[in-house]
Amino acid sequence: MTRDRLFLLRPDFEDPAFPGRRFYCWHCALIEGVLASFPLLADKLDVARIAWPRPRQAVIALVGEENQSLPILVLADGATSPYQTGSHQGRAFVADKDAILAALSERHGFPDPHP
Repeated sequence: MTRDRLFLLRPDFEDPAFPGRRFYCWHCALIEGVLASFPLLADKLDVARIAWPRPRQAVIALVGEENQSLPILVLADGATSPYQTGSHQGRAFVADKDAILAALSERHGFPDPHP
């Protein structure tokens, strides 16, 4: 991968554990709002919006089955970040919403969230 790839859940999904209810991931919605607020910066990333059910093959292929919780920012080949939360087969990733926001600031010039 030559660019960072951000995986987000598509909103309006069902969870069989809660029959008859619809959901969105609020961590993903937060990051979607940041991307929408800064579209020129968002264009520096590859953003993949994927379905909720597991297994999430596109994520597994990059960071392994144990790291398929979303949102997740998978860094470009060879890249590292002080905000990375792990790595899989030499590929660094950021799997915490606050760390993702910090990495977006550090790596792509997004403004920092106000404290």
